[in-house]
Amino acid sequence: MKKGSVINSDISRVIAQMGHFDTLAIGDAGMPVPVGTEKIDLAVSKGLPSFIAVLKNVLTELEVQKVYLANEIKTENPEVLAQTLALLDGIEVAYIPHEDMKRNLQPAHAFIRTGEMTPYANIILESGVTF
Repeated sequence: MKKGSVINSDISRVIAQMGHFDTLAIGDAGMPVPVGTEKIDLAVSKGLPSFIAVLKNVLTELEVQKVYLANEIKTENPEVLAQTLALLDGIEVAYIPHEDMKRNLQPAHAFIRTGEMTPYANIILESGVTF
């Protein structure tokens, strides 16, 4: 049995296959996922698991050099924004329009769907390198 923090086999597989500049997205239950982008559906019920819990878990295993958040999170979901920024610890943050974020899911290795039911709780993680 895997000993690490990320025990979901699909998430673990996707992270293991990522290289520098590849992307992985995590988002709320309502984010539309483009056809062709793998969706790892963790949603159990409203709020379970939360966006923050899943992000925290993924950050234990994925080397991240930059993240993308929707501009709209600043005004529409400042609580989740504050919690997200607290987890990023020096990682570069770029804000983009939500419409661009939806388009940028197409090349992502996968989209992890959470049970989050708050607006704009979505993030694109850009992989870094460990050397």
